[in-house]
Amino acid sequence: MDAIQFAHPLLLWLLLLPPLLLFWKGRRGRPAAVRLPSTLDAEFTGRLPRSLPGEFRLLPVLLAMCLCIIALARPQLGRGTTDQEASGIDILLTLDVSGSMEAMDFKLQGQPVNRLEVVKDVVGRFIKERSSDRIGVVAFAGRPYLVSPLTMDEEFLGGRVADVKIGQVEDGTAIGSAIASAVSHLKDSDAKSRIVILLTDGVNNAGSVNPETSAEAAAALGIKIYTIGAGTMGEAPMPVRTPFGIQYANQKVEIDEAVLQKVSEKTGGRYFRATDTDSLKRIYDSINQLEKTTRKLKQYQDYEELYLYALLPGIGLLLAGWLLHHTFWRRLP
Repeated sequence: MDAIQFAHPLLLWLLLLPPLLLFWKGRRGRPAAVRLPSTLDAEFTGRLPRSLPGEFRLLPVLLAMCLCIIALARPQLGRGTTDQEASGIDILLTLDVSGSMEAMDFKLQGQPVNRLEVVKDVVGRFIKERSSDRIGVVAFAGRPYLVSPLTMDEEFLGGRVADVKIGQVEDGTAIGSAIASAVSHLKDSDAKSRIVILLTDGVNNAGSVNPETSAEAAAALGIKIYTIGAGTMGEAPMPVRTPFGIQYANQKVEIDEAVLQKVSEKTGGRYFRATDTDSLKRIYDSINQLEKTTRKLKQYQDYEELYLYALLPGIGLLLAGWLLHHTFWRRLP
């Protein structure tokens, strides 16, 4: 980012001198070229003659002083660049987008919304707080699909998460396949730490891979998995399409917590349970703290000296003032 700065900014205080000189010159005035006797002299005895604040012929000199002072302060145009290094942590967010994520048991800003909308809001905040990490997103229902590859482009990633919808693939909850997909996107990463954050609200009932088998593969590659079970305990209101429109009916919530716990334990991660919006936010905050990184920045600065843009006009004004003083502004001694 370009910005103007001064190498010696304290010298700019000298810019107070020209106005003070102008004020002093205006109060003192200049001596008259010819004095004639008058009775009025007695009235002004003891007073200094006054004139307009300064003289027009003094202005070029004062302006030249200002420009020379600015030149002495050395104005510089700084052209800076900042390179952001990856933190060494790659994160694959794995989100359940099965039909059960339509359950209206969570709230945003006091209004009931479905689980997926809350998850997208919380995940969006998490992404913004991990700006020095590479993050990718895999969504899954009956099968997994890649939403975004690993990237540090926060704006692109946030937009891709916002576009995630229920019903983009066949319904179901393929937890094992989702873990396998996330692991496959991380296995070639050379990051020092690789983690998967998997959120689901159901039981593995689709796909051809067992969740525990996928977890073993992740552990062998040194990939840590955090699992989150989302949804209220017992029952949750689900939308039901009827001839009279969409109605809501309570349906049983079933989350295979035992499997999610085993998946996390095998890889050195943790299992969390989110029963409302606040608890879900706290979970992502906890993971954020557990996988804390230091942001690394490299700054480069190049300066272009600008003092000549002030010095040359200042010298020009001094020369112009000298020429005018000895030509058009010449006066009797």
